[in-house]
Amino acid sequence: MPAKKKPANKKKPQQTQVVEDTTTLEDIDALVNEIQNLSEQVKELPVNPNGQTDPPTIPLSELFPNKEYPVGELQDYQDSNLWRTTNEEKRALERSEQDLYNQVREAAEVHRQVRSYAKKIIKPGMSMIEIAEAIENGTRSLLGDNLQGIPTAGIGFPTGLSLNHCAAHYTPNAGDKTVLQYGDVLKVDFGTHYNGRIIDSAFTMAFDPKFDPLLEAVKEATNAGIKAAGIDVRMCDIGEVVEEVMESHEIEIDGKVYPIKCIRNLNGHSIAPYQIHGGKTVPIVKNSDTTKMEEGEFFAIETFGSTGKGYVYEDGECSHYAKVAGVGHVPLRIARAKTLLNTINKHFGTLPFCRRYLDRLGEQKYLIGLRSLVDNGLVNDYPPLVDIKGSYTAQFEHTFVLKPTCKEILSRGDDY
Repeated sequence: MPAKKKPANKKKPQQTQVVEDTTTLEDIDALVNEIQNLSEQVKELPVNPNGQTDPPTIPLSELFPNKEYPVGELQDYQDSNLWRTTNEEKRALERSEQDLYNQVREAAEVHRQVRSYAKKIIKPGMSMIEIAEAIENGTRSLLGDNLQGIPTAGIGFPTGLSLNHCAAHYTPNAGDKTVLQYGDVLKVDFGTHYNGRIIDSAFTMAFDPKFDPLLEAVKEATNAGIKAAGIDVRMCDIGEVVEEVMESHEIEIDGKVYPIKCIRNLNGHSIAPYQIHGGKTVPIVKNSDTTKMEEGEFFAIETFGSTGKGYVYEDGECSHYAKVAGVGHVPLRIARAKTLLNTINKHFGTLPFCRRYLDRLGEQKYLIGLRSLVDNGLVNDYPPLVDIKGSYTAQFEHTFVLKPTCKEILSRGDDY
């Protein structure tokens, strides 16, 4: 049966609704003022001669579109290794490693740009947390973050901000109220990495010029150690050179003269992929270690000078940790330790981390679990290292690679 046709509906004529505009001239003026205020708040960030902003925000891929990053300082080998400079076989071998060198140069350039910004802003009155976060956020902006997992590039290890008699391994934990003072000697030690190739470089800041001789002594000793380093060079020979230079200096502080001593139980070290300490140590005092440096190795030479005893011990609340490389399965009884280990594996691997980094990932109530991982040999803890109270310590450090034809001081900059 065919459907019945419905009668057509008659449409009523639509009425036009008139909305009265109540906007006044005062409203328009207020809107214009608001737009002007917003424009001033969004002013362009200051730009440095290298094109980078303060704070650093522009990825290096934009500053170096050809992805060729600045070469570090090149130093020829000395004495019996001078032949390497012109040897064609060694030159060819070096060319084959250009991709590797370029990757670590990117990390080095980030270190230079971030520390340049840090030196501009670090002033007495800033908290340690403010300083650490400024440096770490700069690195994250230029290289990457680890919120989703271990990045191919990013922070190499926690930012060390050791003060005065504390020589190393201090970074603020959450709630730390320490504020930088005019009379402090601040060691700034931070790392960057690309594909696990870590740049480890440090410098010291002091605002009172009376500490300048301490800083100059340590800087000179570090440069002497770098100059002495090379393929087949023995560690004992480097240590002897560093000690001789460092301890030729002295400093007068408030009318009293102090000899500047090497901190004899702190060392430089080799660097392996994703491992800040690669297995070899570079002493900074005369010793009997005949281990040799080898072609292709990466090293960080760091020297520490002190007005104290020249010997450090562990003291204070721990902040630095790192998963131990190469450890097999270890049964864990504490459930919180198991979940924390999963977080460490996912976001850090064997790269060092600190408690602030765990906080940032949303980890809570983890100290018992972290202690369990340390006790079971899965994680190493690195408490602050201090000389006697009242003393002052300084540090300078550079990363270099022993290339086939020469050594390249990758982290070298115009500043140190």
